[in-house]
Amino acid sequence: MNNKTLLDNLRCIPDFPKKGINFRDVTTLYKSAECMKIMLDELYELYKDKGITKIVGVESRGFVMAAALAARLGCGVVLARKPGKLPYAVIKESFSKEYGVDTVEMHIDSIEPDDVVLIHDDLLATGGTAKATYKLVQYFHPKKIMMNFIVEIHDEGLHGRDLFKDIELTTLLVV
Repeated sequence: MNNKTLLDNLRCIPDFPKKGINFRDVTTLYKSAECMKIMLDELYELYKDKGITKIVGVESRGFVMAAALAARLGCGVVLARKPGKLPYAVIKESFSKEYGVDTVEMHIDSIEPDDVVLIHDDLLATGGTAKATYKLVQYFHPKKIMMNFIVEIHDEGLHGRDLFKDIELTTLLVV
């Protein structure tokens, strides 16, 4: 989609969190009412007719648009969080990132077999976080799983999309 307003407001921070990584900072999109409206409108148009019953927002920037879109679609929100943040029994999946190892967790009662699930996060790079979250959602055997990201990074040789050839995956921006 690559909306010009969104691209113009996306901040790039070189060498964060370590040298050689160009961090795409979506918080500059969140602080703009115009960008929030554009993102929400684009997401709504993509998913309004998909029968989504739950949106999984991924820690922590994925929570923002997951909640906004869920309110617009009239569905629930499930949180995929870092270890120790959820108060009830969890399932977990560990994964490698471009700069370390991490784990994502979800409550064991988050999703039902009749749910249609959209996993949403701010960024798709190597796909490690997304793949771990996808594996967690698969644990529940929902009717269908889709994925969405605000930003997909291609310009640094990162091909996270390649991990998800068999599911519907959309992004708002490709850089």
